[in-house]
Amino acid sequence: MLNKVIVVVVDGMRYDMACEALGYVQHLVETNQAALYKVKSELPSLSRPLYEVLLTGTPASMNGITSNQTVRLSNEKSIFHLTKENGLRNASAAYYWVSELYNRAPFNFIEDRIQEDISKPIQSGLFYWEDDYPDSHLLMDAEALRRKHDPHFLYIHPMGVDVKGENYGSESKEYREQILKMGSLLAQLLPIWMKSGYHILITSDHGMSEYGNHGGITDGERDVPLFVISPRIETGIHGETIPQLAFAPLVCELLDIEPSDKMISYKFPGLKEAVTL
Repeated sequence: MLNKVIVVVVDGMRYDMACEALGYVQHLVETNQAALYKVKSELPSLSRPLYEVLLTGTPASMNGITSNQTVRLSNEKSIFHLTKENGLRNASAAYYWVSELYNRAPFNFIEDRIQEDISKPIQSGLFYWEDDYPDSHLLMDAEALRRKHDPHFLYIHPMGVDVKGENYGSESKEYREQILKMGSLLAQLLPIWMKSGYHILITSDHGMSEYGNHGGITDGERDVPLFVISPRIETGIHGETIPQLAFAPLVCELLDIEPSDKMISYKFPGLKEAVTL
């Protein structure tokens, strides 16, 4: 097993609907090839603050990214910074807010769409800014980055589920259908990634209310899934709800790098000790 990690953050995907509609991923859970956890998102349950949570392991009161309107570079050390410092390659196919957090803010729509600069925290990036940019294109952008750059850490962030949720609500046919589509796309790529020896984590930043919004404290807005495909994690459904702040240090553990000193110390249920050959 390589110390390489692929993270897929499906924006706006609530826990219960992910469990219901990600058919192939749930097949992997049922056949003891993957693990499933429920994660309780940090507050506020908004996108930009939670991108920062996922990538730096710090809460909004510490990092200062308190709203979607906080447009500036992060002041914290992200997984992108840590991989670069440890001599590892990273890449990201994501919404442009991720670039604004770690490479340059504000985003320059002409210059920042395609980025290849090993001096930046995100060394290779393909970024989009239209919220309805197709998930299918975004995932293939990510796969192109993987094949070209062979990153140790690949961060993938599709937006389609969030768009359908905000337009139609979490109880709608459209929202469920978009998660089904995501499941189909993942079913095409997961076997390739698994065969290549990656640790794979599939999660979300926040959930969605039946009214088509998020930002509050309800379970629908805060409960998100975490699927993990890795020999370091015991397979099956885990009953303990995981704090979202535990995500970044878990990624560091799977990459075999030290977490930042601001990340929490958390005994992740089902995590096995690394085997040194």
